[in-house]
Amino acid sequence: MPKIISPQVEFGSLLNQMKSITPEVFTADGKFLNLLEGRWQEPGKPREFTSPIDGSQLGALPMLDHDTALRAVRFAKSEAAAWAATDLDERKAKVQDCLNQLREHVELIGKLVMWEIGKTYKLGFTDIDRCIDGAQWYVDNIEGMLGKRTPLGLVSNIASWNYPFSVLLHAVLVQVLCGNSVIAKTPTDGGFISLSLSFAIARRCGLPVTLVSGSGGELSDVLVKNDAVDCLSFVGGRYNGRNIADALASQHKRYMLEMEGVNTYGIWDYSDWDGLADQLKKGYDYGKQRCTAYVRFVVERRLFPQFVETYWNTIKSLKVGNPTLVDNPDDKLPELAFGPVINKAQAEDLDRLYADALKTGATPIYEGKLDDSLFLPGQDRSAYRAPRALVNLPRQSELYFKEPFGPIDSIVLVDRVEELVGEMNISNGALVSAVASDDVKWAERTAKEVRAFKVGVNKLRSRGDREEVFGGLGESWKGAFVGGALLVEAVTEGEKVVLGNFEDALLLPEKI
Repeated sequence: MPKIISPQVEFGSLLNQMKSITPEVFTADGKFLNLLEGRWQEPGKPREFTSPIDGSQLGALPMLDHDTALRAVRFAKSEAAAWAATDLDERKAKVQDCLNQLREHVELIGKLVMWEIGKTYKLGFTDIDRCIDGAQWYVDNIEGMLGKRTPLGLVSNIASWNYPFSVLLHAVLVQVLCGNSVIAKTPTDGGFISLSLSFAIARRCGLPVTLVSGSGGELSDVLVKNDAVDCLSFVGGRYNGRNIADALASQHKRYMLEMEGVNTYGIWDYSDWDGLADQLKKGYDYGKQRCTAYVRFVVERRLFPQFVETYWNTIKSLKVGNPTLVDNPDDKLPELAFGPVINKAQAEDLDRLYADALKTGATPIYEGKLDDSLFLPGQDRSAYRAPRALVNLPRQSELYFKEPFGPIDSIVLVDRVEELVGEMNISNGALVSAVASDDVKWAERTAKEVRAFKVGVNKLRSRGDREEVFGGLGESWKGAFVGGALLVEAVTEGEKVVLGNFEDALLLPEKI
């Protein structure tokens, strides 16, 4: 019997549910709107949006032009003063109301996230659950972190598509809780549908939030440089991040720019291969489309046989396929390692990087194949790529210094500890790294030489939740660090120095 799309996640049904819950998001004929000037309006210039799962059309992004976005920014700023003057207890009550209502719709939100950005059923729910649980922690603990600090004003948010809730909406809710008004840009590559549902709920609860769609070229000047914007929170690639950092260098406004680096995993004098296998499997969540994904393994040469055996056996067991398919209508959705990458263009860029590495002399050690049984016959598979891995990557290869943001790993063999540290630091700063060794004391010492904000010893590190702070070293981060009390401090003013990685000074907490 051929597989079918589960009735639980059929997109037309999900969209109808959304229309019944938040009808204000849509025009009379079903087009998506933007949230500006306190209401849903302006369908903009619709741009067709297709799902990476199977290429089906999900709707159209309501792309705004510069002048309309400027209206949105000016109105959002006009809400800042009154909201800042609102009593903290009232702000807490309204954010709590929003969280309570979001909890009622996690099922729908998680399933929309699947279709929009290709997450598996499990990871789609994890994204929204982490958002709600994290924001709840701030509601419960805000008094102690906020103290006498005062809000900055209007905070602008530009984030990548991969974590629309646990990164973008989570930050927005904390920024509002701290007394700021907020404007956010929907990620162009996915997430605008589920975010529209969530922002509609937030607006109904009385939160001063604005949500707009548009191209970076049209909206960047407004959302980044405009005088009405008091703070910028950005999550994205280094190219755009560097341009933004340059643009903000002469302006006196707060910013948090999270960019990618090559996150590395160093292995020296090590024998816990079963433990490493568990980490390798976990590391493939969402096809390594994460800013904290480990994509470069620096391995002591004599350990390469054990490493490659562990790697091969682990990666070949991963299932990659369409996350919506079942054998029977009542079946549970499949437990896959991951589904598609974000779109066909990203898949083709991964192919380009891989081909360039081979052309410059790298040696392939693993090339996964897609399993036909995990797809519908004849379905669009253009965004799907199985895991691949290379060893002996030459320095002239683009992939040597670049995060692929997808399922391609590179392995570097070294003979000396100095080489291991040097090869782990090739991207001039990273968000996370790890050092694995049977000699834990040695690993802890070596971790201090690795240029990453968080360095795990015999374990992976992640962005973290709740009280755990987050940032980056070197070119992986510019501006204020976030997480825990630092997120509150990043979007407020007070006597305490804001910790971060700034152009004019480097203020760092102890490595965590």
